[in-house]
Amino acid sequence: MPERRLIDDCFLTDKERLRHDEALAILRARVGRVVGVEEIALDHAVGRIVAEGVASPRPVPAADNAAVDGYAFAHSDYEATGGWFRVAARVAAGHPSGAPLAAGQAVRIFTGALMPAGADTVAMQEDCEPHRQDGEDFVAVPPGLKHGANCRKAGEDLPEGAVVVPHGATLRPQEVAAIASTGRDRVAVFERLKVAVMSTGDELVRPGHPLGSGQVYDSNHYLLRALLDTVGAEVTDLGLVPDRAEAVLATLSAAAGRHHAVLTTGGASRGEEDHLVTSLDALGKRHLWQLAVKPGRPMSFGQVGDCVVLALPGNPVAAFVCFLLYARPTLAALGGGAFTAPPRFLVPAGFELSGKKEGRREFLRGILAEGPDGRLLVRRFPRDGSGLITSLREADGLIELDEDTVAVEPGTPVPFIPFSAFGIRG
Repeated sequence: MPERRLIDDCFLTDKERLRHDEALAILRARVGRVVGVEEIALDHAVGRIVAEGVASPRPVPAADNAAVDGYAFAHSDYEATGGWFRVAARVAAGHPSGAPLAAGQAVRIFTGALMPAGADTVAMQEDCEPHRQDGEDFVAVPPGLKHGANCRKAGEDLPEGAVVVPHGATLRPQEVAAIASTGRDRVAVFERLKVAVMSTGDELVRPGHPLGSGQVYDSNHYLLRALLDTVGAEVTDLGLVPDRAEAVLATLSAAAGRHHAVLTTGGASRGEEDHLVTSLDALGKRHLWQLAVKPGRPMSFGQVGDCVVLALPGNPVAAFVCFLLYARPTLAALGGGAFTAPPRFLVPAGFELSGKKEGRREFLRGILAEGPDGRLLVRRFPRDGSGLITSLREADGLIELDEDTVAVEPGTPVPFIPFSAFGIRG
């Protein structure tokens, strides 16, 4: 069972618009895990969130083995014989030698093969000179090898009992490989979030249908579906909901009973035809509305029972930015992961900006480029419109300008958040 549910007391600030950090603090404080736990095959675990930390039941590797093809021997004999050994055996991976090495002996060994008893050092085959003398095989090993060279020690990757993957981590291919190296083929993960997506607006038409006068194609649905794929959610399409209060109320009520979260775009502003906020107030609790952020001011967050409702702006760029900054960490926390902020990197500005409004945080679309001196800099997309999907296609990430910044001079280091930090390929 989930460790905690959502905090469902009403929480509305008296501020007209919340600052970015205030909005994040509200989201972080009010959401928790709402999903159960399941055990799945390791083959299907990439992208899932670990419900129980995984520790290694044995050292990895389990025994000393050769890191290269070559010759294995005791380093003490190497010093005593001057690097001249009789080759006593051939040892391949999966076929360990049963006999320990005698003094002055080496074995021909291959990558991954267990080191025979008494051997602690391996010389690479390309550095050695094999010889045949009196019907026996010998090898000359050049000087300069250190004790333990080219030998993988037992437990050097993972000692017994080491934590391989902690609770709450998202499994990447690297972690899946690490778990497999311990011998486990299954892992306990949190169940996938069930998320419904709803588009509101009489002007919207789905692609594939004729476009009438005054209508636009619903690109936001496909935007959110693709973004939800980056968090591994199970998505339900609620379709296009007309701008009628009873339709929005009924759709939201039905979806809240069957999903962990509902994401909407449009209908969250102050207009007479924007019914999302009033429907949320009628059915549940609203915790924030209106942000001092550009793009993304008319965003709302609330809940209907234990279902989170995130009402994103209708403009595609604003919906995209709000999903990355607010919805993504919220969904991670609902699904058992950590509510974390993306990493920022300081990159010299390749642009000039003046007249930015104080008290508002802005996220510009940034394009990485090479400056005249050959060093990396970030340029801004030249147009600011929240409906310009082209700006998202051409950008490599977001330039973040905090509430106190009112101007930017060329060369000034600015915080840059790459889209790759959100699992979006550049």
